[in-house]
Amino acid sequence: MVAGLTLAIVACQSTPEGRYTQRQDSAPKHVSKTPETLDAVPKFEAYRMFNSRPYKVLGKHYTPMTSGKGYEEVGLASWYGQKFHGHLTSNGETYNMFAMSAAHKTLPLPSYVRVTNLENDRQAIVRVNDRGPFHDNRIIDLSYAAAVKLGYQSKGTAKVKLEVIHFDENNNVTVGNKPTVTYDEYLGIAVVPTTKPVLDNNEGTASNSSLPTQSDEPAIYIQVAALSDAQKAKSISNVLSALYQIPAHLPVSDNIYKLQLGPIFEDAIASEVLEQLKQNGYPNAYKITQTL
Repeated sequence: MVAGLTLAIVACQSTPEGRYTQRQDSAPKHVSKTPETLDAVPKFEAYRMFNSRPYKVLGKHYTPMTSGKGYEEVGLASWYGQKFHGHLTSNGETYNMFAMSAAHKTLPLPSYVRVTNLENDRQAIVRVNDRGPFHDNRIIDLSYAAAVKLGYQSKGTAKVKLEVIHFDENNNVTVGNKPTVTYDEYLGIAVVPTTKPVLDNNEGTASNSSLPTQSDEPAIYIQVAALSDAQKAKSISNVLSALYQIPAHLPVSDNIYKLQLGPIFEDAIASEVLEQLKQNGYPNAYKITQTL
């Protein structure tokens, strides 16, 4: 999160910032399905040089590494969620708590890291695109989705091991401090064992159990906004859909894109989401009912 240096480094601080709508961070308030927990796919990405400069946060100086090759670390992982969702990361990207991403104080950006929860042996691969956490006893801040995959989303922290998955320009791969191998050899290594996310009882995976089984089921949609800029409408719809875990639709009429969230099948949930939207910059949002 960088606009100057300050915006670049406040992403994962727990101190309140005026630009955030929440004072304290939290898990998403509305999750209609289990977050996707597919690992980030490591590949060669050139480091972004504007993130390599030394910086200072809360009185401490940090010097980013020039390369993550061979890097391993053991310590506490935390996670960050709804408070920062939709805001810029240090890498200049939009933070999505449902993506497999992370923040680290000094790894080059972007970096790919295999994270092992040493308390239950669950593993995840994340893409580091942010700075933080700025707490002495924590080594990485994971997205909410990554915390779900590692099974500690109901806790504040977990003891983890970090291993950077480093690709060079020739697709040679180094995992942690292990010997460098070719890409073909890497594909033959079980980098991450198959693990299932921690689910609540009777909860599905990618399917939404609240979808109707009959075509005449009434559905609630929230009309959020009407925009003439298609790219802006798509960008906003992606952020809001991820934030509330509700599908977004962009029907167009006379070159006006109507941003709608839905279907929602519980009026209480629709009313609460609508109220949050009105408080967060969409005062003209309203509910509409359709029959599917």
